Amino acid sequence: MAEIVFAAGCFWGVEKHFEHVNGVIDVKSGYVGGSYANPTYEDLLKNKNSKDNYTEAVDVKFDTTKISANELIKDFWQLHDPTQKNRQGNDLGTNYRSAIYYTNEEQHKIALQTEDEYQKLLTKAGFGQITTEIKPLKKFYEAEAYHQDYLKNHPFGYCPNHSTGVKFKDQTLSKDVIAPLGGKEIIVVVAEGYCPYCEKFKKDVTASYKGSMPLRQATPKELSKFNIKSDLYATPTILFIQDGKEVIGHKGYMDKEEFYKTLGAFKLGKDSEAYNVAFNKSTESSFCKQYDIFNHTPDGVFVDKLSGEILFDTRDRFNSGTGWLSFYKAVDGTVIEKEDNSYGMHRVEIIAKKSGIHLGHVFPYAGNKRRFCLNATVLEFVPRDKIKK
Repeated sequence: MAEIVFAAGCFWGVEKHFEHVNGVIDVKSGYVGGSYANPTYEDLLKNKNSKDNYTEAVDVKFDTTKISANELIKDFWQLHDPTQKNRQGNDLGTNYRSAIYYTNEEQHKIALQTEDEYQKLLTKAGFGQITTEIKPLKKFYEAEAYHQDYLKNHPFGYCPNHSTGVKFKDQTLSKDVIAPLGGKEIIVVVAEGYCPYCEKFKKDVTASYKGSMPLRQATPKELSKFNIKSDLYATPTILFIQDGKEVIGHKGYMDKEEFYKTLGAFKLGKDSEAYNVAFNKSTESSFCKQYDIFNHTPDGVFVDKLSGEILFDTRDRFNSGTGWLSFYKAVDGTVIEKEDNSYGMHRVEIIAKKSGIHLGHVFPYAGNKRRFCLNATVLEFVPRDKIKK
């Protein structure tokens, strides 16, 4: 086992990164490179303008039979922007300075060689001079317990990405970029490496998304053909795009409720009748144009206009004469029924289980039957032969 210490800005993200590198045995967040005794996190913040301050760093212990110091040091250079002096992104101060603290002469030699090699690549790409501190490790002070595995324990969705995108020749980034599809689309910006909140967003939201609006994933470097106004250092960043231009951008993890409400504003329009139905529990006018179309479709299904989830089947549709779409039942497990005593009435509200949008109400009908009374403006029709498998 060998040891090396890296500082590349806020240690939460650096720790998270190296924990997922094959061959790394253990990673600890801590403080290194200062001149006063027993530093605390508060001390670093107080002394952020002092040259004697410590920097936030991670102690990396690794198995040399599985990964080399050369590979780890190259990974360090590519992880952040080493040309930013005493900062990374919006984090300013000497406590965020870039540094390598080596534990043997071989690591020292590799650090200097790779610095020279990386500087040439950075210069070619238009970046300035590397400011990274390269010194022997004297003492590493382990940070307070609440800083260890911080991003694992605090899923608020902020994974900073300050990399320049410049890679060593044997690890060159793909030159592929994606092009705008035209019209409205959603792009989830993810990190090049592992990001727990990108994975969480995928698991909680996008893995089950079946909406008609295209949704795809990309790294920041793949978006050069888009007009993006958001800073893409945080991943995930969810971009709502129209004709290649960002309309709405959200940095960090979004839960399902927030995602669908934002999608509703983007797709439906905040002033639209459909948005008022979906999120303000409004009711569309009877015999509206959309009802007239949907009440006479061929064989197929009706899906949630936002999530794409199949909610109702034409086999269960009937003409109630009320002017609203009517069904005897919903597709099993797709809606939630909730008591609704608004406006002095006792009713049962129908809510789409996946997106949480308001659909309408359900009433007793013809003896033991029930009538699901729906707002057509929050639905889309899909012919049976076009249903996504």
